[in-house]
Amino acid sequence: MANPASYRPKTGEIPTNPGVYRFRDPHGRVIYVGKAKSLRSRLNSYFANPAGLLPKTYAMVHAASSVEWTVVGSELESLQLEYTWIKEFKPRFNVVFRDDKTYPYLAVTMSDKFPRVQVMRGDKRKGTRYFGPYTAGAIRETMDTLLRVFPVRSCSPGVFKRAEASGRPCLLGYIDKCSAPCVGRISPEDHRALAEDFCAFMGGEAKRFINKLEKQMADAVAKLDYEHAARLRDDITALRKVFERNAVVLSEDTDADVFALHEDELEAAVQVFHVRGGRIRGQRGWVVEKVEDFTTPDLVEHLLQQVYGEDGDTHGRLPREVLVPVTPSNAEDLAKWLGGIRGAKVDIRVPQRGDKAALMSTVRENAEHALKLHKTRRAGDITVRSQALQELQEALDLPVPLLRIECFDVSHVQGTNVVASMVVVEDGLPKKSDYRKFSITGPAAADDTAAMHDVLTRRFRHYLDDKSAQVDEAVLEATDQEAAEAALDTTTPAPKARFAYPPNLVVVDGGQPQVNAAARALADLGIDDVYVVGLAKRLEEVWLPDSDFPVVLPRTSQGLYLLQRIRDEAHRFAITFHRQKRGKAMTVSALDAVPGLGASKRKALLAHFGSVKGVKAASVEELAQAKGIGPALAGAIVSHFAADGPEAVAAPAINMTTGEIIES
Repeated sequence: MANPASYRPKTGEIPTNPGVYRFRDPHGRVIYVGKAKSLRSRLNSYFANPAGLLPKTYAMVHAASSVEWTVVGSELESLQLEYTWIKEFKPRFNVVFRDDKTYPYLAVTMSDKFPRVQVMRGDKRKGTRYFGPYTAGAIRETMDTLLRVFPVRSCSPGVFKRAEASGRPCLLGYIDKCSAPCVGRISPEDHRALAEDFCAFMGGEAKRFINKLEKQMADAVAKLDYEHAARLRDDITALRKVFERNAVVLSEDTDADVFALHEDELEAAVQVFHVRGGRIRGQRGWVVEKVEDFTTPDLVEHLLQQVYGEDGDTHGRLPREVLVPVTPSNAEDLAKWLGGIRGAKVDIRVPQRGDKAALMSTVRENAEHALKLHKTRRAGDITVRSQALQELQEALDLPVPLLRIECFDVSHVQGTNVVASMVVVEDGLPKKSDYRKFSITGPAAADDTAAMHDVLTRRFRHYLDDKSAQVDEAVLEATDQEAAEAALDTTTPAPKARFAYPPNLVVVDGGQPQVNAAARALADLGIDDVYVVGLAKRLEEVWLPDSDFPVVLPRTSQGLYLLQRIRDEAHRFAITFHRQKRGKAMTVSALDAVPGLGASKRKALLAHFGSVKGVKAASVEELAQAKGIGPALAGAIVSHFAADGPEAVAAPAINMTTGEIIES
């Protein structure tokens, strides 16, 4: 592994112009290509503090042995050159949004004497009408359904010539899914008209054909030709099935690709819906590993750059609109570049309202589900879980296997309603029955480190108490017959200890201060067989107690993914408890401080008198008439309000979040 300082160029040698740079490994292979508005500023960021880089960027600069750059005249030129080099060199450290699939289109070869319906991939051909893209299963089903209504030729040229020479049609001709122009059952003109109808239906005129068939079916019924009417009914059902599958979501003149992202610190899920003629014709999705410290606009730029590349499967089929979740970096130059590929203007924009914004929300929801499914499948794989635990044990240099991991997180809003959570993972899977919540008050709520020390102290003090109780019970000996029989009793379950099992590893959400506080809590209790680490959220660094430098796990490490999942679960559990506690504290009432007056009786008083003011003005006898209020409690209410004074009595109940008066 090379030292970046060994090949770092001098700052004065690097131009400040826009340009494109390449990192090469010792064998001369290009391992990363990037572009910059200012080459000097960008390249210096790689060498100024390599330890502060993201793990994969850190690995890249240490795998490289040289860097070179090319100055260009504008940012648009840098965009084009970067794309060209990425496609030429295929650098292994560049983010890749492609899933190595080409998506099929339903194509009609209108330039042929007898147009053919077929599934096509790859480059667009002149004289061919395209519809899609579709997924592989959907396109076959759509084509099979439409051929019963529009029996256009779908056979290959070889099959067509053999049938033409023999005078016998193929199987599709016998089952009425082909009009058999090869044997003269239909004229070239009529067959072309049939292909035009097929294209018109796929182009958005479905209702016209369905209405036409419905009239023909009614005429057949009127003529008592029920067999023909039944065939027309089946054709109508088939067309409706295809029409519903390609339901109209936007106006019929809308051609757009709708992109959405859902990302975390390590990965990003991408979804794209292809809308043609106002209908969703296809859907694609990826889950990719994030490279460098990319912002969302950077990710969108790289996504569009790669999806709409010159040799991509979408070449020549760029829509008029590209809808994205955020404006990409260099949006103006990117639009010019895409316009050059399409041969016409391409509008890149973020939908703000209306049907397109609603569709964007749907695509975003698909991206969220895709990332969640990706993580769930990875977590559910026993091989991956075992690999994650082993990688984590080796990376942290722990002498024991990680059978049980506990993660702690502190949640609050500006030091108020401080709570903490403890989540448990055994054999790589969550054990929700062992989850715990902690409320933190007093000096422990002063800051995050004090709160973390308090939580760890309380959790492991319980463990020591339970352990001590088990030892005391074990040393008791049966001294008489009754005690001996009790000792042999196997039918009565022993009381379950709440914190009987210590973890092998404690993970805290935070950096070095939180880790040191947790380690200090364990040391104060005399516990030396539980190991502590912290996961810092910004760079996903793993911190050890009293360590000046973090442990940097590879971005693709299953151990890092496991730590991230545990940390995220602890955060979810903590924030849920914090919101519950904060919600209860949000509503205050003058009735809350009355001794002996619970929630149900407060509601009864407000229902009876209508307001706190009415309760205050009531006598003991009037209060006793309310449901659940006896003479003693009524007297206590009157005494309480009399002692507080009239100003305190009139205080309404207020929702501290919205400011609304709940009781007046």
